[in-house]
Amino acid sequence: MFRFDYSIEFLQWALTPPGFIREWLFGVRGGKRNKLLGFISGIPVDSVVRGKTIKMAEINFLCVHKSLRTKRLATVLIKEVTRRVNILGIWQAIYTAGVLIPLPIAKTTYWHRSLNPKKLVEVGFSSLPANTPMARYIKLLKLSNETSIKGLREMRKSDVKVVHELLNAYLSKFDVHLHFSETDVEHFLLPRHGVVDAYVVEDPVTKEIKDFLSFYHLPSSILKHTRCSR
Repeated sequence: MFRFDYSIEFLQWALTPPGFIREWLFGVRGGKRNKLLGFISGIPVDSVVRGKTIKMAEINFLCVHKSLRTKRLATVLIKEVTRRVNILGIWQAIYTAGVLIPLPIAKTTYWHRSLNPKKLVEVGFSSLPANTPMARYIKLLKLSNETSIKGLREMRKSDVKVVHELLNAYLSKFDVHLHFSETDVEHFLLPRHGVVDAYVVEDPVTKEIKDFLSFYHLPSSILKHTRCSR
């Protein structure tokens, strides 16, 4: 069993972008210790739908204490965040779910690239391919010491403008996509230790930035395992 182990730094990064609205980040507390029993969040985003930019709320991090999951607390949280978003004249929202939701507009497939296959097999995250010894599996998935992309380097603040242009140019190919401002790009993509990493591809001769990539860090807790906890 695995559970996302969000760090405080990760949550602050995800929930406080430029222009975030404090009232859209809220939860329900109760009991003698005033514990957090449920939470939901929203951040404002500019969504482009077939060429039209619409201000929306991006809803995320909905969670309810396991002892209250039959009490319809999630429904109450969703209704309340909807009310708070509507107060500001915003009538659309986007969100994702791990189950089929009414009228989905898109679906996503996760692809995994194993970096430590031995541990992943030991904890039950993945399994050995048929007729493949562990030593051979490790060798097959071993990473090279050097990247195959020439000119790859860590993103710097001076790269924000060109990365902003590259990102929005790429996203504009899709009928539905988010539009990022330069401040959004600076907030979400500039490297933060243990939270997000970003790299640009710089031409060794002209120093022109041709491309970029980014990824965020999301550890998982490993539950009910004798040796591994993370």
